[in-house]
Amino acid sequence: MTGANALRDTSTLRHRRTVPTSSETLQTLSEDRRSQTAELDDTQSSNGTSAHFSPGGHFSQDPQSSRVVLMLVAGLCFATRLYKITEPPHVCWDETHFGKMGSYYINRTFFFDVHPPLAKMLIGLAGYMTGYDGTFPFGKPGDKYEHHNYWGMRGLCAVLGSFLPIFAYVIVQDLSRSYTAALITATLLIFDTGCITISQYILLDPILLFFIMAAVLSMVKFNLQRFRPFTSYWWLWLVLTGVNLAGALGVKFVGLFVILLVGLNTVWDLWRILGDLSLSLVEISKHFLARVVGLILVPLFLYVTIFAVHFVVLNKSGPGDGFFSSAFQSRLIGNNLHNASMPEYLAYGSTITVKNLRIAGGYLHSHWHLYPEGVGARQQQVTAYLHKDYNNVWLVHKQDNNASDLVRHGDIIRLEHKETTRNLHGHLHEAPLTKKHFQVTGYGINGTGDTNDLWQVEVCGGQKGDVVKVLRSKIRFLHRATGCVLYSSGKTLPKWGWEQVEVTCSPYLKETPSSQWNIEDHINPKLPNISLSVLKPHFLEILLESHIVMIRGNSGLKPKDNEMNSKPWHWPINYQGLRFSGVNDTEYRVYLLGNPVVWWMNLASLGLYPIMVAVASITLQRGFSLEHSLVLMREGGLLLLGWLLHYAPFYTMGRVLYFHHYFPAMLFSSMLTGTTSHCILTAPTTSTGGFQRARRDVTLGQMVLLFSVLYSFYLFHPLSYGMTGPLAHEPGSAMAGQKWMDSWEF
Repeated sequence: MTGANALRDTSTLRHRRTVPTSSETLQTLSEDRRSQTAELDDTQSSNGTSAHFSPGGHFSQDPQSSRVVLMLVAGLCFATRLYKITEPPHVCWDETHFGKMGSYYINRTFFFDVHPPLAKMLIGLAGYMTGYDGTFPFGKPGDKYEHHNYWGMRGLCAVLGSFLPIFAYVIVQDLSRSYTAALITATLLIFDTGCITISQYILLDPILLFFIMAAVLSMVKFNLQRFRPFTSYWWLWLVLTGVNLAGALGVKFVGLFVILLVGLNTVWDLWRILGDLSLSLVEISKHFLARVVGLILVPLFLYVTIFAVHFVVLNKSGPGDGFFSSAFQSRLIGNNLHNASMPEYLAYGSTITVKNLRIAGGYLHSHWHLYPEGVGARQQQVTAYLHKDYNNVWLVHKQDNNASDLVRHGDIIRLEHKETTRNLHGHLHEAPLTKKHFQVTGYGINGTGDTNDLWQVEVCGGQKGDVVKVLRSKIRFLHRATGCVLYSSGKTLPKWGWEQVEVTCSPYLKETPSSQWNIEDHINPKLPNISLSVLKPHFLEILLESHIVMIRGNSGLKPKDNEMNSKPWHWPINYQGLRFSGVNDTEYRVYLLGNPVVWWMNLASLGLYPIMVAVASITLQRGFSLEHSLVLMREGGLLLLGWLLHYAPFYTMGRVLYFHHYFPAMLFSSMLTGTTSHCILTAPTTSTGGFQRARRDVTLGQMVLLFSVLYSFYLFHPLSYGMTGPLAHEPGSAMAGQKWMDSWEF
């Protein structure tokens, strides 16, 4: 054996560990992790960063340098997000919805949205605090703001969006204890054009992302306190985790994904505590109860409080009334049911409106327009309309002259449309959209018609002779001639039907909300009135109803005409962006698209991570040094789980999807990229080539990465900050030659 070979073999043996048994391995890992955490707790500064380079790629603590670096990161975050915040001075994309909803809060006008209310309340509060008076209509994208003060609402979103790279920096620093990994992550997010664009407008997304990242940061900080239970900082981070979980869910229901992430982390933590034989059952119970309080009761209380404030503020009748039940509407000032009085029981000769009990089922409605050629019989349209309207009014006529004055279960009636004097009519023609159902029309004139105008009233759960109670009785209308039941399908008719809801006659007689109706407005001067105040629902009833409406509305979302929508597999590859503003060369154009270098690095790290974990696992099993292996497998695994939980569920969703839905997952993939890139870049420092060469290689790798991200940002920043003039495929364009993928439409 030569001297060199002997030296190499000796070196290998020095760096190799004896392979322990599986139980010894677990004990060693637990002890190593405990000592690492204790060391971090003892030396960590308030921002959790470090500054001195070491051959392993980690850094010793220097609080002064840490604060400087964190301030630099924060400065770049706010500078990139607040730059040109007032441009363009017109409504962009979904500002038409969420800016309008902020106005509703200022005016205390009730509205309907498929998302929980927290973000809209914050937008309205920001507008109010910065002088916006709630009078701008937010009619459509492109409308000029003119003298209206909109910068406060955009500014709130930009400020909250500015915290995302800061939170990611601290999270990765605390997970990996690596200054390099934290800076890589911050760089990716600071200079991502997509993150900048989505943070600069009046949208829910920057507020949602803020609470998601704040919840993850609080969870990570709480994990670092695990060996100091029940101290003030332990309680602080536990409660803050719960607060931010409530915030995330209070903005959008996709906040459930980060709740699931924290829940899985908590289950794993409790499982570890259960296996700690040094703890008594009383101490284990205290740990369990503390987490129940901090992660269940506190978020639940705050979430319910958000809705309580929402209902108190929005106390005036508005465009959202029709989506909710009659009892719900009776609590809204200005609604015709508020503090109203009317006859308690339905009678013949009454003037009524009939509301479907399906969520967003609408009011039974008709108008002078006919069904077009080729759509059943060319008779008057009957639809369901979501808003109050004089065309929702019907007259109740008796078929049997011997019937009593009150309408009862089993009675045969005729409903005449008051405005057009045509009867509610059914026949065997096919319905417009629901092909196995029959068409419902308006037929006859001045109340005269035929036997197809007769309907039998059925009180759900009632018996023959039971009276119909206004607002409270659930009733069905069975068509006498065909045996079908009056039905609101929930499907939106084409433009010829004024995009109202289809009404059919269903041959399927099973009781469902779509076939159930109630009498809402009721006028009959021959009957005594009662006050409707006794019918007002209590808080838990309106809370439950609002959630049913939101969930069903969310699942029923459909793409608008000429609007870009995408599939989940498009998102990680940055396949297609989203137009925020402008189409032609004379308009101010903004296009939501991720920085290609950042997004494709994230995609590469997602592919490399399983390979790196496999190599690390084999290395660990063979007993070699564990440099980076624990961080890669444990903390990297947490980030990968976060990415999966915020991405994979979209493959199961039936609703319309858009590119911006990927951004929560993108934050986790960027943090994973920072962690994996750190492991790759610092790998040379574990070689035998010497410290100086290793440090030079690491620095070179960092510079290449930084230059690539910055140069790509330089090329694509006009997409975020706006551009005018020639389009990308035309000469002289600011984006000439930058359409690297044909699917990009800027």
